Amino acid sequence: VAQQLIVRDKVVAMVGPNSSACAFAAGEIAESLKCVMVSPWSTSTRTTRDSSSGASKRHVFRACYTDPFQAHVLAKFALDTLGAKSAAVLYDKTSEEPSAQAALFRESFTAGGGKIAAFETYKAGDRDFTAQLAAIRDAGPDVLFLPAYFTDVPQIAKQARRTGIKATLLGSDAWNARDIIRAGGPDLEGSYFANHFSMHAATPEARRFVADYNAKFGQPPDDVAALTYDACGLIAEALEKSGKSDRGALREALTRMREFKGVTGTFRFVPGSGDPLKSVEILRIKDGDFAWAAEVQP
Repeated sequence: VAQQLIVRDKVVAMVGPNSSACAFAAGEIAESLKCVMVSPWSTSTRTTRDSSSGASKRHVFRACYTDPFQAHVLAKFALDTLGAKSAAVLYDKTSEEPSAQAALFRESFTAGGGKIAAFETYKAGDRDFTAQLAAIRDAGPDVLFLPAYFTDVPQIAKQARRTGIKATLLGSDAWNARDIIRAGGPDLEGSYFANHFSMHAATPEARRFVADYNAKFGQPPDDVAALTYDACGLIAEALEKSGKSDRGALREALTRMREFKGVTGTFRFVPGSGDPLKSVEILRIKDGDFAWAAEVQP
């Protein structure tokens, strides 16, 4: 599809894909054909890195923060805000992003003075986590980090509580789906997770976006909606600054852009990188809803 858009339809830029697996594949095509691509939601470092050299791709950008930054922020939040001295980790070892986030959380948590009490894995499709959770319970951590997709989290949370785990549950941006509250119920009450956008954001841009989105669609925007809006805004501003609808001029304008004020925060780009430095929103599951808990700046 990416090749068709670039070669046949001759687009100036692509917004998306969102998932990292798709964004990585499309990004390889965009880079080889010298077409700008901005992924709103892909947090994997592979998306904006050359698969051979490891250097930053010249034409691929993102509107979200990366997995390493997210894992570091969550470890820091666990240590500094939650006061955790020890943590356990349970993740899907067959999936790239959860595996990377688990390793990066362990690295950052221990570097900050914390102890990893247990480091357990499961495989995609597993529904019984009791053996891993029993080991985690016996280790007695303050926090249980679950870099898991929202489809897995409710079942893990239910089994964790039945097993006797009292630790605060902590998750990644992959938790951000309201189905998680319905499926997890009281077992997820008091848990925290990272997100890319909060309707509590105080900037005029964010407040206006939330009001306009509600008026048009009759429901509040989620993080994907907000990030996609910012990805489009990033391209629009670069096109305006370049003064022409040309792939090369657009890429040059994006690489020169050092700051962009979006609805998901202020983007700051390091020269030579398509990865923005931006704030992370921490949400809490409270009274059967998502509540804003903290904003962590880069």
